[in-house]
Amino acid sequence: MIRQQRTIASDLVYEGIGLHTGNPVRMHFHPAPPNTGIVFRRVDLDPPLDFPVHADFSPAVTEEFRNTTLSRDGQSIHTVEHVLATLTGLGVDNVIVELDSNEPAEPVHGSCADYVERFKEVGITGQGAPVRYFEVKQPISLVENEIELLALPYDGFRISFTIKYDEPQLGTQYASFDINPQIFEEEIASARTFVLWDDVERLREQGLIKGGTMDNAIVVGREGIMNETPLRFPNEFVRHKILDLLGDLTLVGRPIKGHIISHKSGHVSNGKFARMLAEAAERQDKTFIGGAPNEWNIRDIMRIMPHRYPFLLVDKLIEMVDGQRVVGVKNVTVNEPFFDGHFPGHPIFPAVLILEAMAQTGGILLLSTVDNPTGKLVYFMGIDNARFRRPVLPGDQLRFELSMLRLRKSGCKMRGEAFVDGQLVAEAELMAQVVER
Repeated sequence: MIRQQRTIASDLVYEGIGLHTGNPVRMHFHPAPPNTGIVFRRVDLDPPLDFPVHADFSPAVTEEFRNTTLSRDGQSIHTVEHVLATLTGLGVDNVIVELDSNEPAEPVHGSCADYVERFKEVGITGQGAPVRYFEVKQPISLVENEIELLALPYDGFRISFTIKYDEPQLGTQYASFDINPQIFEEEIASARTFVLWDDVERLREQGLIKGGTMDNAIVVGREGIMNETPLRFPNEFVRHKILDLLGDLTLVGRPIKGHIISHKSGHVSNGKFARMLAEAAERQDKTFIGGAPNEWNIRDIMRIMPHRYPFLLVDKLIEMVDGQRVVGVKNVTVNEPFFDGHFPGHPIFPAVLILEAMAQTGGILLLSTVDNPTGKLVYFMGIDNARFRRPVLPGDQLRFELSMLRLRKSGCKMRGEAFVDGQLVAEAELMAQVVER
């Protein structure tokens, strides 16, 4: 499950009113560089204030507010879930969303279908850099009264949802979908917001749904649907709950590889669960094969790398960001066997072995992007722009820093640099691919 990060191909402006505030708002979507994530920016504040989409910036809210909020420095943006669901559903990883109010413009007709059409008009483009997933490795659950949320390992991203209302007009509905751009557009995006007529007056008394109309929400009365337009799907209500959950899960801060199962959850429980998953993702960052990257010693390296003495040239890893960056260390001692002949009386670490050690470090980075890395090998296919800046001598410690430039299913391109005491001693661009052992 490897794909490039994506952003929008060009700017997009969307204008409307906020669902709850009723405020007019102009949203300006900007392409953003890899690893930016989704960031809302309130330009009505002086100075403008950024709100990164992450559980750290989404406080716990009470059920009556019925929306997902980002907060920072005493300021907030409300009802972000529909924008987030659209971006996540379409696979947009990096974007800046400028808005001149405290709530996004609600899409017309109460669904995300209009958002989808606008994003299709401007296009979505790959950025070369690999996506960092949160991969569910073991079950994670949240249970509160009748509400249950569960994350299970799964080769893909799937959401299953059950709603259960006492009102016969809603009743019990179930739906389950693998989430990808096509499924989102065809099966989820057009499912509309819904509200019970008995709740409308209470919400208005709370100062909410000021922008709500019969055109942008399904209103469910005691006798049935009060809108003139029919339901778009027999189970449209649960499909919209999947849409809301998809938006709320964006708070994890990265795409999910797993199966999310919900029973009667709403924004409050979704937000709590997103925080649980975000914490699990942070713990996962610190764990790769042998343990925390800053403690990944030679035994851990040997579990994944097939090389052995005298050709294993990486002693430890001190940093690893799966699929993006790795930092490794090689301690150069006078006992290295090649110093006997390179050169007698004037030992110098061979330049080609600096590249080999760099390549081995990069191989671990590439293996971090695949399933079952211990069953794979890395073949290096090319080296470009190699430069050697100064000799490496016995007693030096080589520090290799490699960053992924481009990752495709068939291979990758990395940039590597080698340092001694903070000084650059060698650099190169490396091409490699993964094969079965």
